[in-house]
Formats: sequence, structure tokens, C-alpha cells
Amino acid sequence: MRRAKLHDLDAIMRLERETFVNDAWPEAAMRRELEGPHGYYLVAVDEDEEDPERRLLGYAGLLAPSGSGQGDIQTIAVAPFARGIGLGRGLMHALITQARRRHVAELFLEVRADNPIARSLYESLGFVEIGLRRGYYQPDNVDAISMRLQVPAAVTGPAASGTSSATADGGVA
Repeated sequence: MRRAKLHDLDAIMRLERETFVNDAWPEAAMRRELEGPHGYYLVAVDEDEEDPERRLLGYAGLLAPSGSGQGDIQTIAVAPFARGIGLGRGLMHALITQARRRHVAELFLEVRADNPIARSLYESLGFVEIGLRRGYYQPDNVDAISMRLQVPAAVTGPAASGTSSATADGGVA
């Protein structure tokens, strides 16, 4: 996972159009997001993949103007061949961490009402439903569920004292 760059735009747009067939962002809008001072876009890439069509595993974007205290998850997409391995969750965690760094207290997003997998992910991360936008996604006329996350403070504290040993399951005893 790394910060998206302009040279990622073609691959991002390929996945954008594949994922959001009828309501994909225009390329010019995505370019502005990548170049804008308030955006933070990530890509998950497999640098060892020889097929350029399979190199981009996913992307996600945050809009969080400095000093506003609020941010928006603009978009997130995971390639079909990379779904089910936790990549969407990882991208979301990275955006939430960046929002915290930008002193964002509230994060918002819209999700298609007909996307239970995404809704479940967002709920598991602490997002709660705050409203409904009827017919928001066009031309499909699908409702959007508006959600909000009260961004939790970073958990900090002193390291545990004493020694620890790793257990067989990878935990710490």
C-alpha cells in the first residue's frame, strides 16, 4: 500500500469503471482528487505482477480539508480477484489513521443501499447510519445510506513491562 500518484490514474480509472459501471467518476474529477491539497489517496499494488491489468489490487480516497475537523471517504474499490482477503478493511484503516493525523473528529461516507458487503464492513469499523439519500446513485436510481464515524483517538500508552514470549499461534504470552 502506498500513496497514489498521477501515474496510477489509468489503472485507477480502469478499476473505477469496472467496479462502478454506471456511476464511475469522470477521469478529470479523479485527477483533481489525486492532485488536490486536501485529498489522500492510496493504492494497493502488487509490484511483482507482470500483467498490468492485475497490478492494481485496490484504491481508496479521503477528503479532509485542514482544520475542518471533518472528512469524507470519497471512494474505495478492490479488484474482483483481490476481494475477500481483507484489503478493503486495510485501506479503510489506513484512511482512518490518516484522518486522525489530520485531526478529523468525524468521517462521513455514502454507500449504496444495495451493497450489503460494504455496509457490513463500514459498520464493523464503527460507522453508523445517519440518513438516506433517495435515488442518489444515478442512472440506477439506487438510494445512498449516509454514515458517520466518530474518529476514535489514537491508543497510546507505555509499552508493557517485563518480557514476553511469542506463542504458537503468533500471539504474545
